[in-house]
Amino acid sequence: MVEHAQSFLVVDDIDVHYGAVQALFNVSLHVQAGEVVGVLGGNASGKSTTLKSVLGLVHPSRGRILFEGKPIQGMAPADVIDLGVASVPEGRRVFPEMSVIDNLMMGAYPRRADKAGVAADLDAVLTAFPRLAERRKQAAGTLSGGEQQLLALGRAWLRRGRLVCIDEPSMGLSPKFVDMVYEVLFQWKAQGQTILLVEQSARIALELADRAYVLQHGHVILQGKAADLAADPAVKKAYLGAA
Repeated sequence: MVEHAQSFLVVDDIDVHYGAVQALFNVSLHVQAGEVVGVLGGNASGKSTTLKSVLGLVHPSRGRILFEGKPIQGMAPADVIDLGVASVPEGRRVFPEMSVIDNLMMGAYPRRADKAGVAADLDAVLTAFPRLAERRKQAAGTLSGGEQQLLALGRAWLRRGRLVCIDEPSMGLSPKFVDMVYEVLFQWKAQGQTILLVEQSARIALELADRAYVLQHGHVILQGKAADLAADPAVKKAYLGAA
């Protein structure tokens, strides 16, 4: 059992298999309320599988996952979301034939009884993302990749999750859109939002995160405060492009 049983989120010594192939080996991590925790690593390191395990998209073959003290391993994704988890998935996963507004409102569906709160948050999202406001009636599938990433963030914003799980937010985006996305994430951090962030771009993730874990071949090989990892020669060489 990991030492942080009272943490907001605990991933405790999990293994995950895809058929006969093992993707995670004894992976443990924890997230405190109000923290931003990064999960870093290269391709096929297991970082996205770790996030999918939290969301119920894959189920560990061993170990536990606790959200606010409640075991959630093996739960269906919809049930995990109902507990107060929001997701910004890899590849955005917008509903391409639905309008921008309808996509945003899908995020607010669990809060549908709170009409005033949803309306206020929708106004806030459209103010923060003028591109989405300009394209509010446009089909989401016609947006650029960067605009779809903003839409996925806005959808999670409307969910008002106590934990937001974000998978590769910078993937495939131009530097301009990466800056826009991370500007929002820094704002969320300042507001005390709890975030579990999977990111291949270690440099910017370590600027945002309070702590981070580095995965390689399904194993946690490094963990610690983000500032310490950013200064670690091994991390610099492997993930930050240092000579």
